[in-house]
Amino acid sequence: MTQLPAPGGPSVSRVWFVTGASRGLGRAFTEAALAAGERVVATARDVSSLDGHGHDGHLVALPLDVSRRAEVFAAVDRAVAAFGRLDVVVNNAGQLVLGMVEETTEEQARDHFDVNFFGALWVTQAVLPVLRAQGAGHLFQVTAMGAGGGSAGSGIYSAGKAALSAMGEAAAAEAGPLGIHVTLLEPGAYDTGLGHLGSTVAPPHPAYDGVRAALEASWAESPPPASPAAAAKVVLEISRMDSPPRRIVLGDRAWDEVVAGQRDRLREYTDGEQLSRRGG
Repeated sequence: MTQLPAPGGPSVSRVWFVTGASRGLGRAFTEAALAAGERVVATARDVSSLDGHGHDGHLVALPLDVSRRAEVFAAVDRAVAAFGRLDVVVNNAGQLVLGMVEETTEEQARDHFDVNFFGALWVTQAVLPVLRAQGAGHLFQVTAMGAGGGSAGSGIYSAGKAALSAMGEAAAAEAGPLGIHVTLLEPGAYDTGLGHLGSTVAPPHPAYDGVRAALEASWAESPPPASPAAAAKVVLEISRMDSPPRRIVLGDRAWDEVVAGQRDRLREYTDGEQLSRRGG
């Protein structure tokens, strides 16, 4: 691991490490940080859209497949070699798999978890030694609104985000006493291109045609997704807080839906209270 210098003074811009930075939320996080005068190591499988943008030496674009653990550790070493430290890490790289639980193939499920969960795990494991050596840093885990619950048609995606949320909660409890902040971001619907550029669709089974039609009808009635730039402004603000939130929902409509879902879950627990208490 590259030797770390002592933290700089207030005039020294912070260093961000962002995965999945070529488009969507990752691109918005990268652009917001650069606009604020920060330095960014932006990673993605294809960084061609990021190369060639000088930003006065504030941007380093690194090709990275987060599902490959050795590549992740090498990229983090290169990031520290480039800028001397890491201050804000955004675990954003992800993809989408659509399909009923029964429909999803083994290959699709494993490939999905390799990126959405294990990729985030490898980044977390690679950056924590750097942040520990500094005694400071902020790690953002990008999960999904209501992470911990599942939705019809996207159960495997929901499962990966729930696993990431649980891992992030544990990392927050473990790394907090070491001076490292961890924030779980639960974004709602944003115009990221994920639905058509980063998605895999399971082979449909006719038994679920009715469920699928109902889902598609509900999606058609949904309002247009928000701009990722709005989320990036909030994340930039959170990154500057002395006591940032452990978990936050991103999006006005998303907040309403998450809170309503939590209330429904509490009612389910309460309705079954007597049965639960008889369990010993």
